[in-house]
Amino acid sequence: MRVVTWNVNSVKQRMPRFLPWLDQRRPDVVCLQETKVPDDMFGELLDAALAERGYEAAVYGEARWNGVAILSRVGLDDVVKGVAGAPGFPHPEARAIAATCGGVRIHTVYVPNGRQPDSDHYRYKLAWLGALREVVAAGPGDAIVCGDMNIAPTDADVFDPAAYVGQTHVTEPERAALAELRGLGLRDVVRDRWPGERVFTYWDYRAGMFPKDLGMRIDLVLATAPVAGRVRAAWVDRLARKGTGPSDHAPVIVDLDEAPDGDIGPVVPPPSAPSVKRGAHRLPQA
Repeated sequence: MRVVTWNVNSVKQRMPRFLPWLDQRRPDVVCLQETKVPDDMFGELLDAALAERGYEAAVYGEARWNGVAILSRVGLDDVVKGVAGAPGFPHPEARAIAATCGGVRIHTVYVPNGRQPDSDHYRYKLAWLGALREVVAAGPGDAIVCGDMNIAPTDADVFDPAAYVGQTHVTEPERAALAELRGLGLRDVVRDRWPGERVFTYWDYRAGMFPKDLGMRIDLVLATAPVAGRVRAAWVDRLARKGTGPSDHAPVIVDLDEAPDGDIGPVVPPPSAPSVKRGAHRLPQA
C-alpha cells in the first residue's frame, strides 16, 4: 500500500499538475493539506476524475484557508472530521480528518502555524497538538499520523538553524509537543530511512530557495510500530516541486509491504548547498 501526504497549497491551483502526478505515482492513499476550498467545490473539481481512477474521497474544507482530505482506493471507513477537544481560533478550523484505509487508521493534519512565539496563535497551536495526541492515544494500534506539522523536529531539519532563531517551527515547546505525540510509539519513517541525510519537504517560493535547497522538513509521516515495521520505502518526491506552478511543499511517499522498482525519486540534493542571510527566508503562512 502506497501512502502519500502532500500540502498542495490550493487544490484548485494545483489541478494542472495533480492528476498527472496521481497517474504517475499511483498512490493507494493520498492525504492532502491546504486544499483551500469548501467541500462542494472540492467535489466539483475532482469527484469525477477521482472516481475514474478508483478513489473515494473524504474532505473537510473551508473557503480560502486550511482544508484537508483523504483519497483512497483501498477503503474509506469511519471518517471523522476535526480533532475532538481541539480549540478553535476562535472557531474550529478544517485542519484534520481521519479514516480507516486498508486496515490502517490514517490521520491527516494541517497543524496551526503558530505565527509568532508567545502569540495567541502559538498557544492555540500547542493546545491543538495536545488534543491531537489524546485522539491518537485512544485509537487503534495500526495508525499513521501524517501531514504538514509546521514543526521541524530537529535542527537537522532546517537548512540553517541560525536563520530561524526566535521564530516558530523550531522552538522548544513546539518540538516538545511533537515529541509527546511521538511518545505514543510513533516512528518518523522518513528519518528512520534517511538518518543522516539532508531531507527537506518545504521551500519558500522566493529567492531561489528550492534550487539552492534552502528548505525545511515539516511534512512528516509518523507510524505506530506495527505499521512502521511494514515500511519498505520512504522518500520525498522532489520532482513534484519542480517545473511550472508547483506547491511550495513536496509530497512524502511511503510504501508499505513492497516498493515498486525504479520508482523512488531523489531525496538527497547535491552537497554543499549555499547559505543565505538571516531573514532572507519566509516561514509557511496560515
